[in-house]
Amino acid sequence: MCTVCGCGDGKVEGHGHSHDHGHSHDHEHSHGHSHGHGHDHDHGHHHHHDHNDLHFGTGAAGVHVAGMSQARLIEIETDILSKNDRYAAENRAFFRGRQVLALNLVSSPGSGKTTLLVRTIEALGDMAVAVIEGDQQTANDADRIRATGAPAVQVNTGKGCHLDGHMVGHAVEHLSLASQSLLFIENVGNLVCPAAFDLGEDAKVAILSVTEGEDKPLKYPDMFTAARLAILNKVDLAPHCDVDLDLYEENLRRVNPTIDILRVSARTGEGMEGWLDWLRTHLAAKTGKAAAE
Repeated sequence: MCTVCGCGDGKVEGHGHSHDHGHSHDHEHSHGHSHGHGHDHDHGHHHHHDHNDLHFGTGAAGVHVAGMSQARLIEIETDILSKNDRYAAENRAFFRGRQVLALNLVSSPGSGKTTLLVRTIEALGDMAVAVIEGDQQTANDADRIRATGAPAVQVNTGKGCHLDGHMVGHAVEHLSLASQSLLFIENVGNLVCPAAFDLGEDAKVAILSVTEGEDKPLKYPDMFTAARLAILNKVDLAPHCDVDLDLYEENLRRVNPTIDILRVSARTGEGMEGWLDWLRTHLAAKTGKAAAE
């Protein structure tokens, strides 16, 4: 059971076991997590909720599971994240050795991540780019990426709601990552669990469709606190949706004062040059730092 999310195993399309990039994974794919978020309150507590608010994130672990102590929940969560962090550290060392800028793209479903990626790859031209696609089912998004000519590996997480370091390590085995290249990791559409799981990336990039509501950063602060860049996507729709883009930015900076923010429309191309410049700048910084080391 996982107190972080409660998700199941992930499977890599074309999964192989030849760890040719030096990952010493011991194949503990035991993500057999089960949500214990029962709402029947059979634990004998009498909850008095003013204003009809229900709060399930109680206790030191930030969650309640009937029949399990807060200390045990914290122990389980710490163990899961500790194992993930070991895999993430291996990924990070691998990326550093090849001077690969790895970006973890996170968002709600339907934010336009894949469309943004397709437009980005097309705009980058001859730059070496590879993609890891995370979805619960189908290879639809990986197929869209491959149509651009870029290599892509699909990771289907099944019941899982996020990618983890182990899944990414396996996916990398199926990509011939060029030196000084870009790796985009498109995470499963979810603004909760991916915030807690390090994949070995250089940065998380949070993508928000402007149609999602200006309070989204306040509702999911952990994700936007963890992100280095927020992309407000689909800005071409803003005039038709009564959206306050300034309020979006204000709320983003309330939870993360140092976050970079870009306004983009993948459909029309508005703001894309700023995003491409951000990528080139951070890739140059990564390769320059690696060369200095």
